[in-house]
Amino acid sequence: MNSISGSGSQAGAPRRGTIIEGFRVERVATAGAEIHVAIGGSGPPLLLLHGNPLTHASWHKIAPDLARDYTVVAPDLRGYGDSSKPESGDDHAAYSFRAMGEDNFELMRHFGFDRFPVAGHDRGARVAFRMALDRPEAVEKLCALDIIPTYNLLSKISLGWALESYHWFFMAQKAPFPERLICADLDYYINYKLNKKGVGLSIFAPEAFAEYVRCTTPEQIHAVCEDYRATTSLDFAFDQADREAGRTIACPVLTLWGDNSHVGRHLRPMENWREWASDLTGFALPTGHYPAEQRPDLVYQALSSFLRGETVQPPAA
Repeated sequence: MNSISGSGSQAGAPRRGTIIEGFRVERVATAGAEIHVAIGGSGPPLLLLHGNPLTHASWHKIAPDLARDYTVVAPDLRGYGDSSKPESGDDHAAYSFRAMGEDNFELMRHFGFDRFPVAGHDRGARVAFRMALDRPEAVEKLCALDIIPTYNLLSKISLGWALESYHWFFMAQKAPFPERLICADLDYYINYKLNKKGVGLSIFAPEAFAEYVRCTTPEQIHAVCEDYRATTSLDFAFDQADREAGRTIACPVLTLWGDNSHVGRHLRPMENWREWASDLTGFALPTGHYPAEQRPDLVYQALSSFLRGETVQPPAA
């Protein structure tokens, strides 16, 4: 496995800025956390939500282009990056997708936006999914990168997906078991986690990878474990209740996934998304699990067309 080193003494050191060119940063207090957020551009709003084990920096290759037409808001989710890592309680509720979603509703109101589109990758896409169900009046459009809905995922587990996504169930184990094992060698962990099969680490810009290494701290690892503990308990229950009540996503949905990701190899994204969204567009991209890092050009093209209300075309073969 190729390795990028660099955690060392810099791991966890606070960052006052952002690697996204032309963006400024703020720290915004919500009811349950303090959110580190990068913001740039002008015009109508767009919320970008990152995945695990990343930060808002994962959007650095497309956010400046989007900022030509939108006010782009890119936070670190609570528990991740330079956002705060609140105590979770015995029920892990502080790290549910609903709690993270409330952070982002408050964040967008802070910047003067009551209604907005949201694009999310991985965990961020699951937060966006919950936001669209909880407050359909606020979410104008939803773009989800490389996921299927959580309820479907956990209800239809396949062997291939489970082997590639072992961390869902490992990190959900009772504290401090996974935390102690992962924190025994954080540099090894983050290199292994990001080095996806058939893709490798070369897709990451050095400055972005350095951010992911810096933010891989014991505090973040515990928060991420709480995130997965909430997913396999509260979040699954929230989704199940919505499913039984017949609730679906009211806004237009665009779903993109990597044909060489665990989603592309083992799942049926469109089939699963159709159970939740009637206004749905989606297709595979020639990427692994990190499309915005590997092919930002294709993600930008699809997302821009979707936001403008144009027909979104899959990339040419």
